[in-house]
Amino acid sequence: MQIDLNCDLGESFGAYSLGMDRDIIASVSSVNIACGFHAGDPQVMGRTVKLAREHGVGIGAHPGFPDLLGFGRRDMACSLEEIGAYLTYQIGALQAFCAVHGTRLRHVKPHGALYNQAAGNEDLVRTMARTIAGIDRDLMLVGLAGRGSARLAAIAGEEGIAMVFEAFPDRAYTPQGTLVSRRLPGAVIHDPEEAAARALRMVREGVVLAVDGTPVALAAQTLCVHGDNPQGVALAAAIRGRLQAAGIAVRPMQPA
Repeated sequence: MQIDLNCDLGESFGAYSLGMDRDIIASVSSVNIACGFHAGDPQVMGRTVKLAREHGVGIGAHPGFPDLLGFGRRDMACSLEEIGAYLTYQIGALQAFCAVHGTRLRHVKPHGALYNQAAGNEDLVRTMARTIAGIDRDLMLVGLAGRGSARLAAIAGEEGIAMVFEAFPDRAYTPQGTLVSRRLPGAVIHDPEEAAARALRMVREGVVLAVDGTPVALAAQTLCVHGDNPQGVALAAAIRGRLQAAGIAVRPMQPA
């Protein structure tokens, strides 16, 4: 049994330093690098790609809405055509940095509000998949594990790419299988032992307990730990340690 453990990196920009990239990368097997729209800048992108290459982790693009002030977490009423263009711009930029540093891009994970909008949205997933396929058919698209995953995977397949589904040990879930809004208390889990236990159950049983105690089924090929969580480094280390102690290998993501 194996699982990928991913983290969002490269979210510093200009004079602002965010996250603990150099500390957390030692515990993960894939990273999602901000592409300049919600966070990141060209120099940060280059440094982060180099860091990821040095650690031998899978590299992914983390494109979002053009919303630097809102960190990409505010909904924007963009057309599918606009979203396709935003993805092309951001993926292409990170792909160039990968080429410069002698490595390759492996996946695309939308960020924030764009990621949440894609959950269950067949038209948006098709646009994303078609855009990514036009850039590189070997790239995988990452989406939220849960209800409707099989249908979204089929749509991506029709467009020529594979999907990988993701679960969040450090985030609370609703009974519907979506993530609890960060605006609500308890949305983010800070206790490393609790997150590690949730991660193990996600992998072994394909289940997460919602905020009301309801078991929610999900089939995930990758787990995400948020680097902007103050306990992110401890969370990632605890999750990796718990998984490996249970005989579960932590390796870069692969499609289902």
